[in-house]
Amino acid sequence: MNPTMDRTEAVAQPPQRPGLLRGVLREHESMARHVSWRAGGAAWRVYAPADLADLQAFLASLAADEPLCFVGLGSNLLVRDGGFRGTMVLMHHTRGEMRLEGGVLYAEAGLAAPKVARYAATRGLEGAEFLAGVPGTVGGALAMNAGCYGSETWDHVLRVQTIARDGTLRERARSEYDIGYRHCARKPVAGDTAEEWFVGAWFRFRAGDASRARQTIKELLAKRIAAQPLELPNAGSVFRNPPGDHAARLVDACGLKGHAVGGAQISRKHANFIVNPLRTATAADIEALIAHAQAAVKARFGIELVPEVRVVGEPAAGASAAAPEGAA
Repeated sequence: MNPTMDRTEAVAQPPQRPGLLRGVLREHESMARHVSWRAGGAAWRVYAPADLADLQAFLASLAADEPLCFVGLGSNLLVRDGGFRGTMVLMHHTRGEMRLEGGVLYAEAGLAAPKVARYAATRGLEGAEFLAGVPGTVGGALAMNAGCYGSETWDHVLRVQTIARDGTLRERARSEYDIGYRHCARKPVAGDTAEEWFVGAWFRFRAGDASRARQTIKELLAKRIAAQPLELPNAGSVFRNPPGDHAARLVDACGLKGHAVGGAQISRKHANFIVNPLRTATAADIEALIAHAQAAVKARFGIELVPEVRVVGEPAAGASAAAPEGAA
């Protein structure tokens, strides 16, 4: 198969069904252990697949209506305090496959995005350096078209590999997706409503100088460390930047740096970050702070801030919460 071809048809591979699953299944697992905010409720089940074949077999074993949520590094996710009534699939895998074929880089979805940046740089490719500043996995970067420093993930995607809830694998072309700022959605096809998740992607980066690429990564990371509260539990940028402006500027202009709800606080270092400095914040604290910042910016500037972060699950017993606009 030519790794550079732009496929327009889906190539399906049925799930393998070994007798025993080889991954790790846990029940009533606190998701605070698996999200970068270090807050939130438990999932009824959490599964860490051993590899892609094991993931196929696991999905094929589930009921068709089982609620599912795929998690990478948990850097863009909040599980409400009442928990998630379904299965969380942990995709992060430090030993995931990555290879270079004819100038095209393939990376599995569970790999951390910065690892892809370093791999590309050491092989004399340029253009992937921005991924060093994406605090998530390849799968998460694909799902939200993550970007920073003037580049976005889908600027470099040739095609992707997906998995359906029955375990079937497919390859899909970039042209099959609607791509925008912090947005990625498969274009609707009549009769095809199957849920799919990313398990890998093929990227094209330009040939360049390895030492220059490594130096760029160092400079971008230094800039990130200087500007962002990376020493505290956080989920990266909370809000998308509105057209022609920056969410951090708007929140800061409302005087909200340092504002706290319970254990959650708007960072004093970067106003588009919410931190959990003492690791005492609940998911409800974080949601309330998100809503407060939205209301303040709306009242002063008439701008609706749209969250980048995804919120799932149920509020704690006796509480009520609605997902912030733009969140799942």
